[in-house]
Amino acid sequence: MTDMLRLSGVSKSFGGLRAVQDVTLTLPQGRLSALIGPNGAGKTTLFALMSGFLTPDTGRVELEGVDITGQPPHRNARRGMTRTFQIVQPFAAQTVRENIAVGAHLHCADRAEALAQAEGVAQRVGLASQLDKPAGDLTVAGRKRLELARALATRPRLLLLDEVLAGLNPQEVGEMLPVVRGIADEGVTVLMIEHVMQAVMNLASHVWVLAQGQLIAEGAPHEVTRDARVIEAYLGHGTAKRLAGAATGASA
Repeated sequence: MTDMLRLSGVSKSFGGLRAVQDVTLTLPQGRLSALIGPNGAGKTTLFALMSGFLTPDTGRVELEGVDITGQPPHRNARRGMTRTFQIVQPFAAQTVRENIAVGAHLHCADRAEALAQAEGVAQRVGLASQLDKPAGDLTVAGRKRLELARALATRPRLLLLDEVLAGLNPQEVGEMLPVVRGIADEGVTVLMIEHVMQAVMNLASHVWVLAQGQLIAEGAPHEVTRDARVIEAYLGHGTAKRLAGAATGASA
């Protein structure tokens, strides 16, 4: 299987804070994977290093075998890597169609053609009926779909999703899962930062766990969620041992 993205020894510090420390990972082409970890673990910083919004202090980032370390986001987008943002900020006064067309303009200079392409993208994410609505009038769930649509309009081969399910209720999460799965089924490689473990368990074939800027575990979702280091990272010092003790006591 071809590697879509490879990070080798990537690190980033802000003053005395080591936000990302010596991260090495390989993301195969065509896989839907997840990056999880507690708040403040460095996940969004790592996305920024992958996509060019930040330059690593050390290490190397490769996209399909090409060194893109420190390359700006617009160049990486043209190469096929696009990311979404956790805090969604659409052009509120413009319509949904016009917002999506902004992404389409990466490969399409003609405005009419970009607006036409926006319709097809809206269909993929369930926004076809709201194309002429001002983006500012969308619900939180609608804005999340719009953020996804703007990214898809750039025609990515690699899509980095930063908490695309954050702020959604359980029903809305359930409705978004097949949308994300459908994108991967169309051949787009997807790496998602996600706290909604239902989504991770349902969607991801492989998971990396980041804690205090370091990768502490990786593997299938059901494997990493049982890893003592992962339990400690999420729930605090001594938790894994207490849970193991409780399980032993219950089975005695």
